Amino acid sequence: MKVAVIGTGYVGLVTGTVLADFGNQVIGVDKDAAKIKQLQAGQIPIYEPGLTELVQKNTLQKRLTFTTNLDQAVTDSELIFIAVGTPPKASGEADTSAVKAVLTTIGKTLLTIIKNDPNCYKVIVNKSTVPIGMGAKATQLLKDLGIDKRNFGIVSNPEFLREGSAVSDSLRPNRVVLGSNSDKALDLIQKLYRPLYLIETPFVRTNLETAELIKYASNCFLATKISFINEMATLCDLVGANVRAVSKAMGLDNRIGRYFLHAGPGYGGSCFPKDTKALIAIAKKYGYDLELVKAAEAINTSQKHRVGEIVARYFQNQN
Repeated sequence: MKVAVIGTGYVGLVTGTVLADFGNQVIGVDKDAAKIKQLQAGQIPIYEPGLTELVQKNTLQKRLTFTTNLDQAVTDSELIFIAVGTPPKASGEADTSAVKAVLTTIGKTLLTIIKNDPNCYKVIVNKSTVPIGMGAKATQLLKDLGIDKRNFGIVSNPEFLREGSAVSDSLRPNRVVLGSNSDKALDLIQKLYRPLYLIETPFVRTNLETAELIKYASNCFLATKISFINEMATLCDLVGANVRAVSKAMGLDNRIGRYFLHAGPGYGGSCFPKDTKALIAIAKKYGYDLELVKAAEAINTSQKHRVGEIVARYFQNQN
């Protein structure tokens, strides 16, 4: 299948490269001309184990190309992935301005295509982490531009990549979430992911809003799990218990699992802090207070200070 991936950052580059490795024709698109020139020369701007080799392999086999020409990429593709940044606003909400700008450009290009081919159909797939309801807004944005719903389908296909394991996570994911209000769009993207069916990857096929929430719910649950074990670590210090033994024993329970049960300075990185704040902001918009997620966030903030105190106390005791 012919695919365009708009955005060649961490998510976009890994996604596009793996889709090319599945046997599809993939065009990576970015407005950063210097980055595209780098990629065309086989120079990878991010480090991820196995990514450089996979990019070079699929570029050499002409399944993966890179361009700054978004209009041409949209014209030449059946499925168009959006993988642009959604940084947090001061309110904690995700800034979706880049997603909306890309959607507008896609829409204008689609209008031109429809003039020559009234029956054309494009599937627009969102990989960016966006607030619940963004898929519905994307649909309305394209309709407002004058595009009939029979010419496009919107799909939410959230990513669950881990830094350092992104390539293997994409080649052998523990699940694929596909959300859309269009069966036609879902059928087409499932065809794209056919190689994953062959290795019996679980697929969750649902509506747009559910797929959008699954991403936030997953990350916020993991953040909460980290905050929980850190709170247990504090209690362990007070009562004379061993937090490592506690977390090991808890993790042996299959209902709990051993991952994300390591006491430490708290969660960080590019996703958990952003996504906890964003989900709290989303719930607030609907008049609901996510008390558990807010507590996890508060514990995470205090944990950093607590670790600092532990380190300071250790060195004081050395004197």
